[in-house]
Amino acid sequence: MSDNLDNRHRDRDGRISEKHSNTLVGTLRQTYGDDFAEGWRSDAQLGTVLDDAGADTLSEYLKQQRGR
Repeated sequence: MSDNLDNRHRDRDGRISEKHSNTLVGTLRQTYGDDFAEGWRSDAQLGTVLDDAGADTLSEYLKQQRGR
């Protein structure tokens, strides 16, 4: 059964957990494909990519990238 949670899980209180800002781009490429955060090294942290893009969350970043 897929909840479309992008490999996230629900916390005990039922909220969907968020990716941490220290998650590596290389790890996220396993889920989102090799073109995720294009131009960034695989050892870059998600927080750095989000800051550079002006996004607060991974979801917001993904929406920005789809709109390009």
